[in-house]
Parts: sequence; structure tokens; C-alpha cells
Amino acid sequence: MIGQLLVGRYELVERIGGGGMALVYQGLDRLLNRKVAVKVLRQQYVHDEEFIRRFRREAQAAASLSHPNVVSIYDVGQEDETHFIVMEYIEGKTLNDLIKERAPLPVEEAVRIAGQICDALDHAHANRIIHRDIKPHNILIGKNGRVKVTDFGIARAANASQITQTGSVVGSVHYFSPEHAKGTLTGAQSDLYSLGIVLYQMLTGRLPFLGESPISVALKHLQEDVEEPRNVNPLIPQSVENIILKSMRKSPDERYQSAKDMLDDLETCLTPERRNEPKITFASDDYDDNEKTRVIPVIRGEQYAQPLTDEPEDEPGGRPGRRRWVKPLVWTIVTLLVLTMMALAVRYVKNMLVVPETDVPNVVGLTVEEARKLINDKGLLVEVVEEPSAEVEKDRVIRQDPGPMRLKIENTVTLYVSTGPPLQKMPEWIGKKAADVMKTELVALGVDPSRVKQTEQFSDKEKGTIIEQRPAPGEEFDAKTVTIELTVSKGRETIAMPNLIGSTEAEAQAIAQKFDLKLKVDKQPTFRQPANKVFDQFPYKENDPVTPGAEVTIYVSTGYPETARETVVSLEIAPATPGKESTIEIRYSDATGDNISWGTRKIKEPQKFDVKLVLSPDKDGTVEYFRDGNRIDIRTRTYEEVAGPKKDNGGKQQNPPQGGGGNRATSSSSGNAGGAAQTMSGTTGTSTTTTGGH
Repeated sequence: MIGQLLVGRYELVERIGGGGMALVYQGLDRLLNRKVAVKVLRQQYVHDEEFIRRFRREAQAAASLSHPNVVSIYDVGQEDETHFIVMEYIEGKTLNDLIKERAPLPVEEAVRIAGQICDALDHAHANRIIHRDIKPHNILIGKNGRVKVTDFGIARAANASQITQTGSVVGSVHYFSPEHAKGTLTGAQSDLYSLGIVLYQMLTGRLPFLGESPISVALKHLQEDVEEPRNVNPLIPQSVENIILKSMRKSPDERYQSAKDMLDDLETCLTPERRNEPKITFASDDYDDNEKTRVIPVIRGEQYAQPLTDEPEDEPGGRPGRRRWVKPLVWTIVTLLVLTMMALAVRYVKNMLVVPETDVPNVVGLTVEEARKLINDKGLLVEVVEEPSAEVEKDRVIRQDPGPMRLKIENTVTLYVSTGPPLQKMPEWIGKKAADVMKTELVALGVDPSRVKQTEQFSDKEKGTIIEQRPAPGEEFDAKTVTIELTVSKGRETIAMPNLIGSTEAEAQAIAQKFDLKLKVDKQPTFRQPANKVFDQFPYKENDPVTPGAEVTIYVSTGYPETARETVVSLEIAPATPGKESTIEIRYSDATGDNISWGTRKIKEPQKFDVKLVLSPDKDGTVEYFRDGNRIDIRTRTYEEVAGPKKDNGGKQQNPPQGGGGNRATSSSSGNAGGAAQTMSGTTGTSTTTTGGH
């Protein structure tokens, strides 16, 4: 559709996005000559009345809102089967793109973005519009930082019947509210739940609920508690976590009751008195588990215990039962068992009084496993106690208790096993000079400097300062085996200062912007450059090292001073040999500089060249030219010749000096060949000199 002209007014320039329902193009409003965004309903839905109705509802919902944080609607129309909405064009990116590039975002930036979204929702809710699809994809961030909420494609009036149908829910499952997932009526609290998820994602870089299918994600919204944001990103203040937890409560009654309430919380959450406020609690969290409804199995009648008797009842007529011999037999068996146990007890006590002995082996210096096996083979038990030792290798026995001796079996031998050299806690060196640490602290710790690796990187910290260390401060380490890694600041990254002299102010600004430099402009007259040209830069000269963001002062010429005088020296120069090529080079000196190259030319016949000079009261002008590498002539032009004779105190002109008047020119020649005539003319007169041959 690119290039298509809708209703003779909106030209589609390029496609810039799209969703499940529509495609979005950058367009040009030819009538007003401005950029617009044109949302076009996908072709597969042009005959679907439900989608057309939803598409129009978006335009109606957004058009009824007028707020700096809501994308404005300019026009709605239809051409043949093409349904379209013309909207405000935002130059920037979506919040989803920003999260992919930079998440987790700084807390201040995330809170600022959430506050603007909340402000937009407050306006929409006040106009009885529920968005129902708040997600990073529908949030635009302009180049000026302004946040814009868009895509009211599934919005509905707060008092309208819901558009959720049985078995299907419209929206983005990762940002569903629980009531949205269940298909029940959604209100303002549903938008705030989705905003809570967006804030969670900005600060942690991930979504709170993930699953293999949309249904599994929706069930998690209904059933699972969200992982607390500070467990993912400890840099989040408690006050901000409280806002996220409150906005994402399962029950709408426990969330913010309006976007205004949430906005008020966002505006104050980063104040010093609130950053470390107590963690928020909810009444439902304190509900006693013993009071919860439980399923208790039914007790059946046959499960009740029945009384038992040792003897059968007497037979009818008073005759005793047939099993009266059972009781004497039982008593006899019990008596025999008691006697047997007494005999075994006596034997046990006797055996306890006579315990065999064994030799305790010497296991000092053996590994703990070798020592354990030797002692167990002797019928003894082992208890291991670990302790550090600088002399004994790790996992070897330092000493034993008791030592080699005779000992009754089943006794315990305590083995003191080495855990290696005693560990030290790593001190904190961040912010200290690496040279000082290497010179003193490493020696004190007993760490060999060869086990220290240093890497450098650019940083805002002073050059040579430690900005990162491993092991981290407080970690335990063995001074003999540890490898320490130090990241040392190289200072701020520097660049070679570009040359701005000779540039116009606009050109200098463009160069400074390219190198991230800040320019301060000072304009004044000078002989060094013509008007609007940079004639000096301070404090950084060409190729000096300079850090991005540094301030550089440029001095821009406003033109030559009032005392300046301009003149033109004309030279007629012939080749060394008529008809043969000679190389001519012309150089000049005047108030703008010394020994300046005017240029070189190749000639085969006499030619005239004009050289412009700028003179000052303190600086005369000279022009010299070379032919085939040899200087041929030099011409001098004085300030008085161009400015005219000075006046005496009485206002009368002084007589010109002997040898010429105000139109005087001075000439000297050396090595002139060919008898060429040379002429110099200025603004006030002309002088001609003829030189002979070699």
C-alpha cells in the first residue's frame, strides 16, 4: 500500500509497525503538509463486522480524549474496503524497544514513564474509557521524552457491556489482570494491574509470569504470587516495590482504587523519607491457615472400634466355655519369656564388664579417608573436627585424640583434619589507588604480586583508581593460591581535539556535536581570519587530548579591525624561456600571517596574477614569487601607501618621503631571467619595474 493516496489527502510513505488487527504507516497529510501515522485495518478483517466495530471503537475512544500523554486522533475514514484512522505521528520508539535495549531501566526513569502512563489512564478513566490492553508495545516514547499511550483497539466504555466472549478473551496474556483472564467484567483496576506489570518489567527486565502457552500464563495470573521485584533487582527502593505489589494484587479491592491514587504514590515514592519505608502488607496475607476451609474425610460407621474379650461367653445354662485352658498357657509363656530376658540381661552386663581392647593406629599426616578406614578396621569409631592449618595440606590429619595406645573397642577417636591455610577476608579496595594497594596492602596480606591481574577501562573515576575487584570485598580467600583481578580506571575516554580554526561558526558547531563537545562562542575583530571564520580555540588546540562533554571556547572573527586596509598586488610573470613550461610559486606576508602560500601555477607564456593583501598599522605586506624553485622577485606594500599620508597636529598633510609619494612600491630582484616586465598595482597607485637578464 506504500504510495497509495487515501481520500485524495493522506499519502502512505512507509510501514512503521503493525499488530494483530491493523498495520501502521507513516503518512503525509498533503493538505496540511505534516507527517501523520495512518492505521489501516488488515485486509482479512474488512468483511468482519466485529473487527470493523472494534476498529471504529478505537477511533471513538481515543478521539474523545485530549491529553498530552494520549496519541491524538486527526481523522477517521474509509475508501472502498480500506478502513483507516489518521493519528498524531510520534518520532521515537516504543517502550518495548526501550526495555529490550536498556532494561533494567534506572528507577527514576521507570517511575517517570509510569507516572505519565498513569496520568493518561487517569484522564481516560475520568472520561469513562477503560484501555484494557496496557503493555509496552502500546506506549510510545518521543525523542523529547514525552510518553504517549496509543492503541485503544479493545477499549470500552466503563459502563458498557463487556466484549469478552465465552471461551475467548481479547488482550495480551502477559499483561492480563486476573479478572480479565477469567473473562469477568474489567474496570479501572484492570488497567492499573497491567501498568504494574509494565513497571515490573521496566525495573527487572523480565515479565512476572511466563509459561509454555497462553493458558498457562493466564492461570499463573489467577493462582501464583509474583516474585518480589527486589529479589530480582535489589536496587529498587522499597517504596517503588510497594507500588508494584499493590497494583498487582489478585483482588481488585486491594489494588489502587483509581489512577489518581497510584499517580500520587508515584510522584512521592522517590523522596528521601519514602525510599526505605516499611514493606507493604495486605489483610489477606494475615489470614489464619487454620481458619481456611478444609476437606475432612467422612468417618464411616464400621470404623468405630468394637470391644474385644479374651474369653468366649459362657454357654447357655451356665456351663463354662470349652477354652478355659488358654489363660494358664498364656501365663506360662509370659513367665518363660521374662526368665529368658533376665538371662540375656545378665549375660549382656557380664560382656560389658569385660570389653576387648585394641591398638589405636597413628594416622597423623594421612588423608581423612585413609585414617577413617584404619581406625574403623580396629573396631573404633571416628569423629572428625576440621580446623585451618598453614603447615598441613587440606584434608590431612593434623593430630588425633587419643594417640597410639591400647583402647577398648567401640570407643571414639577424634581426628583434627586440616581445611588448608586459614582464610582471610578480602578488604575493599574500590576507590583506592592501584599503585598504593600493590605497594603496601598486598604485601601485608602475603599475596604474591604476580597473582594480581590488572585490566584498564575508561571511567569517570580518577586515572589509576580501582573501580572493580575480584574476589569481592568480604569474601574469604587463601593468600597463597588466590588470583586477584583488579579493574583500574584509565580516566575518562579522550579524543584528539579537532581543528576548528578556519571553519565557520556553523561548521565548528557541527564538528563539536560530532565529537560531543560544548562550544562557547566569543566574537571579536581580528586580522587572522575574515568575518564569520574561527581564528582561535581555547583551551584545547588541535590534537590535544580532550574528554567528550568538555567545553571549548572558539573565537569567531567579526571582520578585520577598523584600521585594516586591503590592497591588491598584480604580478605579470613570464616563463624562464618563452614557449617552454615554468612552475611559478607565489608566497605573501601581511597582517593575516607570514610566509603564506598563495599557490603554484604552470605557465608557458606571460600571465598576470593578483594577490590580495591585508595591512595594519603594525604590519606591511610583501609578495614574493619563485620560478622553477628560484626566488625571482619580492614586492613590498606599506600601510601608509594604502591608508594615505598622515596629518600633522594642524590638520595639514605631511610631505611624502623622498623617492616617491603615497603610491610608492618597493622592488628587489635576484636571478631574473628572460628580461620579463613585472608590474605591481594597488588600490592607490601603480609601480613598474624592469629587470635585466642574469
